[in-house]
Amino acid sequence: MTENLTIGERVAWYRRRRGLSQEVLAGLVGRTTDWLSKAENNRIELDRLSVITSLAQALDVSLGDLLAEPALMEWSSDSGHRTVPALREALMDYRQLTPLLRPSDDEPPALKDLRTNVKEVLDAYQASRYGFATRRLPLVLADALAASRAYSGRKGEEAHALLALIYQGAAMVLGKVGEPELAWIAAERGLAAAQLSGQSAVTGSLLRAVTHCVLSTGRFTTAIQLVNDAAAVMQPELNNASNEHLSVYGTLFLTGAMAAARAEDRATTQTFLREADETAQRLGADANHMWTAFGPTNVAIHCVATAGELGDIQVAADLGPRIDTSGMPVERRVRHSLEVARALSAWNRTDDALATLLDAEQAAPEQVRHHYLSRELVIGWMRGTRGRPSQPLADLARRLRVVAGG
Repeated sequence: MTENLTIGERVAWYRRRRGLSQEVLAGLVGRTTDWLSKAENNRIELDRLSVITSLAQALDVSLGDLLAEPALMEWSSDSGHRTVPALREALMDYRQLTPLLRPSDDEPPALKDLRTNVKEVLDAYQASRYGFATRRLPLVLADALAASRAYSGRKGEEAHALLALIYQGAAMVLGKVGEPELAWIAAERGLAAAQLSGQSAVTGSLLRAVTHCVLSTGRFTTAIQLVNDAAAVMQPELNNASNEHLSVYGTLFLTGAMAAARAEDRATTQTFLREADETAQRLGADANHMWTAFGPTNVAIHCVATAGELGDIQVAADLGPRIDTSGMPVERRVRHSLEVARALSAWNRTDDALATLLDAEQAAPEQVRHHYLSRELVIGWMRGTRGRPSQPLADLARRLRVVAGG
């Protein structure tokens, strides 16, 4: 499949491959034939994951198939010429499965150096430098594994915590670049390491990473249940919770709110947002403990994002531009900008939406390139332009590889 089809056109392509009529597919997702015809012909925008997921399930394809996530990571000075395949090899190295298969003669890395390297990768993720993180991850993973097997006692627990966090970094980066199966492998291994660390905040952080993996494959109800289960694991320590514990706990509910919104469960969405807000108020201010970027601003960002997923575009368009995200990490700022651009575009404020998207691209080109919302917006604007599109739009379309000639 090429990346320059709209989601509606991909629905039509897979529907024909399955031998389904529009009437049959529309019935399977509880819609009218007229609605499906308009969606396939780009007269209705398919930008809500709840709707796209129902179509994917009816067509027996993955959510990623309909979103057409780019499979290619661009080479850059950050990434070098070995990107996702090298990370795949590292994650699928059979010697990771058991210490019995890995010689332990080498000197393990110093924990101080390992802490620095893990921080470097997680900082790169928050800066939306996916190529850099992908290049560094195989080496840091190997070091963290060696440390987890070499150290014991308190040092062993810290080594396992660092191993868990570097697996989390791998899972989050892989999720961003459209590799959900590899992300699951990383998150699963990270959770196993977290449980050996004896640190509840690290375990909660990895449970959040697992939830993101579940979300990325469209299993929204499962993600909601996982958030409830993970919160129950963390609740016994809430009375005397550290800032790290509070931040991870609150961020779990933000992830859950997104899951609930995509499941079109308004009541649970609001319940989770309230729980996150109460936790943010207890924390007292925006912070970035455990790379969560958690605080009142991140809660506000998720209020906009969940409104967009629920189809409350006016709420998103009104509230979104008023939120000051300047103190947030790049990844959070740009993800919010994509939501604002979607809301503005839905209100036919295309020029404002394009300006928002261009600012986001300048801040984080890799993140914008790999997110379905930016590609779908640009394709829609290109298709809806009478005559020649503006030069900024045409140039952006080429950079995102959604038109030929890029």
